[in-house]
Amino acid sequence: MTHSSSNGAVVLVGCGRLGSAILEGWLATRTVAPADLIILTPSDKPAADAAREQGARVNPDAPALIGARVLVLAVKPAYWREAMDPLLAALPPDTPIISVMAGVKAGDIAAVAGRPVVRVMPTTAVAQARGVAALWSADADAREAGRGLFGSIADVVDLDSEALMDAATAVAGSAPAFVYAFGQALARAGEGQGLSTEAAQRLARGALRSAGAGAETGATLADLTARIASPGGTTRAGLDAMEAAGDLDRAAEAAVEAAVQRAREISG
Repeated sequence: MTHSSSNGAVVLVGCGRLGSAILEGWLATRTVAPADLIILTPSDKPAADAAREQGARVNPDAPALIGARVLVLAVKPAYWREAMDPLLAALPPDTPIISVMAGVKAGDIAAVAGRPVVRVMPTTAVAQARGVAALWSADADAREAGRGLFGSIADVVDLDSEALMDAATAVAGSAPAFVYAFGQALARAGEGQGLSTEAAQRLARGALRSAGAGAETGATLADLTARIASPGGTTRAGLDAMEAAGDLDRAAEAAVEAAVQRAREISG
């Protein structure tokens, strides 16, 4: 199937935290020309206002959707039906739907939309074109539409099955918050060893930046760890303590399992 509307507008429905991050990434990388953007948002958002200043259309009348080449659903999972229903009559019949919503199955969206669906779960670092995004679709053209919109702002990871999307959401979409929480715990531990709050916070943030820079080299996580943890050194001692206690693995397993379970509850 070839999408006849390949040169039309990209419609972004929802401009909350994730929607705004996606929008900022598109504009920064010129993945989508501002004139080709239609943004639908029930309330004023700084990212939408910035896009409007560059030529995007915000909350235009329904006829503007005619000829749209793709619709991106970035609303809260509980509201996707009421957000999408009024738009369907104006959309071309082959316009793919890209969902960045956690927990909502592609089949449920397709049953309402009558169009191919691709699920993408990006991290908010797409705003800086440094995100990662899990992607799945049963439709080859829809999958390529998703890759085309997210490939320039994220490392796109194709999944073999939609059933893996919840796990991918936990490991990538939710995990930056888990990593920040661990950084905060490290800062508190540093305070416990005598560092001031400011010094501990700055050092922990710097450690996160350093870890992120290493991750972008493409080396395996095990290799990155080994590069820092010299035998008999301070880092090795800390790692040995975490491994002996088993707390790190238990915390990671609990966080991922809880996030996966919540995604399944959302999907109903």
